[in-house]
Amino acid sequence: MQTIDERIEAMAHRLARVPGVVGVMLGGSRARGEHRPGSDWDLGVYYRGGPDLAALRELAGPGVEVAGPGGWGPWVNGGAWLEVDGVAVDWILRDLDRVERVWADCRAGRFEVGVQAGHPLGFWSPCYPGEVALGRVLADPAGELAVLWAQTVRYPEPLREALTAAAWEAEFLVGGAAEGAARGDVLYVALCLSRAVGVLVQALYAHDRRWCLNEKGALAVAARLPCAPREFADRVGRLLGAPGVRPEELGATVGRARGLVGEVLAALRG
Repeated sequence: MQTIDERIEAMAHRLARVPGVVGVMLGGSRARGEHRPGSDWDLGVYYRGGPDLAALRELAGPGVEVAGPGGWGPWVNGGAWLEVDGVAVDWILRDLDRVERVWADCRAGRFEVGVQAGHPLGFWSPCYPGEVALGRVLADPAGELAVLWAQTVRYPEPLREALTAAAWEAEFLVGGAAEGAARGDVLYVALCLSRAVGVLVQALYAHDRRWCLNEKGALAVAARLPCAPREFADRVGRLLGAPGVRPEELGATVGRARGLVGEVLAALRG
């Protein structure tokens, strides 16, 4: 009887035979060796032009909905949720031409942040090459994914410079939060501070030449990086966990946030 690992690998090879599909990579905690027994299996299904959705639906089996390109949004643009031996398996469609364009942008120090369901701080385009760099190739008939993986393993210095330079936005956001605090605008203050922290986390990852894929668990990792201020995660937790309601409470929170932002910016420049 096949183990779950063998069944996932066999599935990857079947996916790679679907017309339009170039190859399949294992992503997420399973690829990084950080998984728990019940962790999902994330399969990046890389295609060109457009995958044969009818073939994907036949492979997924009855009762499984397969979303085509654009079905899940502009960045996480489609896929399916399945179950194998009681464990969740996610197919995540990736347009390889677009991934390669984003990778070229990253090497030139360009990135963008798009709106995407499930990404409250936005989808940061370097996630695309980051997924490849941190993933494991399961099926790659023409060897294209292996070539891209070998390229993305080395973090591009122009992207590092661009993301660390972009940390200025955190200071700007704290200034906006101060104005909101004076009005007692809890939502605006909370949103400004949350995004400010997200911007700082991206900058800390980049400074350490580390790919940041999404918000999940990112704060805990960023807090352990050499450039992070002391007790970074705990201080962020106190800022976002109880910012207050009244103007004076919100103002005090913003004041602490301003200090933390200043420490990170100084460390990034140091």
